[in-house]
Amino acid sequence: MDVRCVVKSDDRLGEGPVWSALEGRLYWFDIKGKRLAWYEPKTDERGAFDLPFRASAAAPRRQGGLLMATDKGLVICDPDQGAMEIVRAYELPPGFRTNDGKIDLDGNFWWSTMDDNHGERTGAVYRTRPDLETERMLTGIHIPNTISVSPDGKTLYVADSKLQTIFAHEMANLSNLRNFAHTAGAPASPDGSAVDAKGYLWNAQWGGWRIVRYAPDGAIDTIVPMPVQQPSSCAFGGEDMTTLFVTSAWDELSMGARASQPLAGGLFAIETGVKGLALPLFEG
Repeated sequence: MDVRCVVKSDDRLGEGPVWSALEGRLYWFDIKGKRLAWYEPKTDERGAFDLPFRASAAAPRRQGGLLMATDKGLVICDPDQGAMEIVRAYELPPGFRTNDGKIDLDGNFWWSTMDDNHGERTGAVYRTRPDLETERMLTGIHIPNTISVSPDGKTLYVADSKLQTIFAHEMANLSNLRNFAHTAGAPASPDGSAVDAKGYLWNAQWGGWRIVRYAPDGAIDTIVPMPVQQPSSCAFGGEDMTTLFVTSAWDELSMGARASQPLAGGLFAIETGVKGLALPLFEG
């Protein structure tokens, strides 16, 4: 598969790509750079602006704009105006920040928190309903990533990147889970993911120079080599929803490693030939 760098965004920690079908835009964050960026593949237009806080994940809203998970609370953002409003404030423990997040098929926004010191202390996964009622759903996860649902809505995939494992939880009872896939023994950790319409999970593997497509039974289906060591997350988008957009990072790379991969921190596009799972808008 052809891998193209579509935006040389130089993100220190690119994360949280999300497709807005209403705008024909791909949004993503540089968490440590405190920046929200966007890219329109149809016009090749792009833009970015600085944030007053760290943000990591978002869901496009029916009314326009984004609901964002930030270290100050849940925020409604109008990207075109650069306007932001905290609609559900919270205080994270010292040293913690938000991380991965995605909307489910019922329109609930799932998002996570983690210890910014490599997940030394465990984080959690939360669910926010359209009325902004928020509940902690999972605990004991060092670095929560891959918060994605299966096409039938019955499975929630959650990775603990520190454990190099992706778990499959029964949505009806999250305590029922199984090991879905792992990268133990490899210099790679499962990071953010996207699910396609056939139920295959595409996973960005931090440190692994690759995107891996897993079959619904957890078997490796396809490995897509990347020109950067730290692909961080991915999302389907584009007019036909067959383009996989991939964020990346240069954070923690040595000067030599960074010099050898000048596209680190860029946004990439992969034409997969399969449709991504269409996710609903956040109605709240």
